Amino acid sequence: MAYDKTDNRFRRKEAVGMEQLVRDFIMEMKIASGLNRQRAFEAWNAVSGAARYTLDVSLEKCVLYVTLNSSMARNQLFFQRDVLVGKMNEYLDNDNLFVKGSGPAVKSIVLR
Repeated sequence: MAYDKTDNRFRRKEAVGMEQLVRDFIMEMKIASGLNRQRAFEAWNAVSGAARYTLDVSLEKCVLYVTLNSSMARNQLFFQRDVLVGKMNEYLDNDNLFVKGSGPAVKSIVLR
């Protein structure tokens, strides 16, 4: 069974993988931006190693804003921003639930 977008019904057409069905559902329900934002937050926690120092994370126009409660952690991460951007984009490229756009997911990181 395959999902037919024209009349919102399942039709017996061709076999479609579960991964494609999930992507179609995400695009149809228009939840890609919120899901991408959540996946970017998880990527920050996984890549940076500063999850316990992180107070707030927000993503606006491919810029990740991170508020930290430790000035020492902020100083160390400041010098690793370019490496962190590359690792985060690599992490998100390998994430099956992340809906990829035309460019990189994160272009820069601003530490507060």
